[in-house]
Amino acid sequence: MKKSDSFSPRVIIITGASRGIGKAMAEKYAGNGDFVALVADQKEELEETAVLLKEGENCLVLHGDLADGDFLKQVVENTLAKWGRIDVLVNNAAWRTLETLRTISLENWEKTLKICLTAPVFLSKLVAANMEKNGIKGVIIHVSSIMADRAGGTSPAYVASKGALLSITYEMAALYGPSGIRVTAICPGNVHTKMSQDFTDSKGENISSDLVRDMENLTPLQRSATPEEIANGVFWLSSEEAAFVTGTSLVIDGGFTHNFSSYKNKHSQFPKEF
Repeated sequence: MKKSDSFSPRVIIITGASRGIGKAMAEKYAGNGDFVALVADQKEELEETAVLLKEGENCLVLHGDLADGDFLKQVVENTLAKWGRIDVLVNNAAWRTLETLRTISLENWEKTLKICLTAPVFLSKLVAANMEKNGIKGVIIHVSSIMADRAGGTSPAYVASKGALLSITYEMAALYGPSGIRVTAICPGNVHTKMSQDFTDSKGENISSDLVRDMENLTPLQRSATPEEIANGVFWLSSEEAAFVTGTSLVIDGGFTHNFSSYKNKHSQFPKEF
C-alpha cells in the first residue's frame, strides 16, 4: 500500500507476536512504518522477532502471561507510556491441547479459554476504553479460525473459544461502532506454522504432514496459506480501505470451507476435469 504524503505512523498491539502469523503481522506493520508492541509469553522468540524488525524505537517488547489480568493492564499502560496512543489491537495469541471432550481436564479447558477468549475480550475492553477517551477511531481484530464453524472433535476448548470470538466480535462492533471503533475477525484455514506441525497419533508419532495433505486435498487452491498471506488480510482490515467494514469476519482458507469433497474424489469421478 502506497503511503500518502500525510502518512502518520499508527500504534499497533499484536499478541502472539513471537512467531507464525503474529510475527508476520509485526513485520507487515513495521515495514509500513507503524509502531508495534509485540506481546507473547515466549521471551526468546519475542526478542528475536524484535531484532528481526530492526526498527529501534518503533518496536516495544512486552513479555508475559495473557491469562494474567494484571499483565493485560501492563500491555496497555506500557504501550501508552511509550507512544501515547493505540490505534490497532490484533488479538492473535492462542493456546490449545489436542484431546477430545471425553478426556479434557478442567485445567486445560480453563487455560485455553483464558488465553484464546478471556484475554482478547478484556484486552479489547481496556484498549477500546482508551480509544474512546482520546477520540481515536481505532480498529480491533480478533484472529478466530475456520474451526469456529467446522469442528474436528479433537480441540473442544479451542473450537469453543474461536466460535465465541466471532460472537464477541459482533457484540463489540455494535457497542463501539458509534464511537467510530471498528471490530472485525479473521478466520484462517490451514497455515504453515508450528501449530500445524504438532499433531501426533496414539503412538506419539507425528502425523502432521498427513493431516495437512488431507486438508490441502480439500482446498480448491490445493495448498496451505503462508503466515504472510494471513497478515495481509489483517493489515487490510485495519486500513482505511476497509473503513466501512465492521461486525463481520474475513475467511482466508483457499476455498476450503465451502468445498464439499476432496480433489482425489473429484478426480476419480471426472479424471479429465480434475
